[in-house]
Amino acid sequence: MDIVRPEFVPDPSLSTAEMESLQRNIAAEAVFEDDFAFDPASVRFDGPAGQQTLDESGGETGDEPVRPLVAGVDQAFVGDRAVSAIVVLRGREVVERTYAVERTEIPYIPGLLSFREGGAILSAFEQLAHDPDVVFVDGSGRIHYREAGLATHIGVTLDVPTVGVAKNLLCGRPRESIDGKLPAGTRVPIEADEEYETTEAGTVVGYAVQTRQYDSPNRHVNPLIVSPGHRVSAETAADLVLATAGGYKLPEPTRLADAYADDVKSDVA
Repeated sequence: MDIVRPEFVPDPSLSTAEMESLQRNIAAEAVFEDDFAFDPASVRFDGPAGQQTLDESGGETGDEPVRPLVAGVDQAFVGDRAVSAIVVLRGREVVERTYAVERTEIPYIPGLLSFREGGAILSAFEQLAHDPDVVFVDGSGRIHYREAGLATHIGVTLDVPTVGVAKNLLCGRPRESIDGKLPAGTRVPIEADEEYETTEAGTVVGYAVQTRQYDSPNRHVNPLIVSPGHRVSAETAADLVLATAGGYKLPEPTRLADAYADDVKSDVA
């Protein structure tokens, strides 16, 4: 998969001020509305039947469209090296896996994660034989001080629809409490707050999404923090995560990428 906007490739040698300035430029180019050709309903695991059969000329047969390709991206670390793993799915079928390993040149800095991990992720994408229709990234998208989290940075650089799936809330304010035990399927809007530089307070920038929950009263699962990365709306991002949860907390694309990153990490170590 080719890089479309090379001027946005993360450069860890930049100063903090230069990184933040680049993020503002990325946010200005990001599209936080649906801009893709596939039907979101076709992503659902319990939706239309699996991959469509192709005829001898390579054309589709039957009336149902081929399901979109959904990629999951996750990272693991071995010392000062980042292992970026990508798993591409069509429905529940894994059609491709790839990874890249690169040295990290800066420590983790809240809000600047893409400059630590983005290089390895883009290197892994350059090895993909398939161009995914939508990408799930383990990290924030619009839920970010400058609206340019890891999912937005990668999405704009590749110009691919992207969804950010984070485990913790970086910034923004839930419209209602997300503490305690939320029922599976619950989504709570996350609104921009005073930490956002330009977005009007109260703007919905993502959702806390409860993909699963324990039946036991003594245990609970925390919600995921889901936000649009690029060319996806906040509402559709939440829809896609719930549609691909598959009975687990993480949506299947990033769950499989996480497992694959751990496998590769064992080989690299």
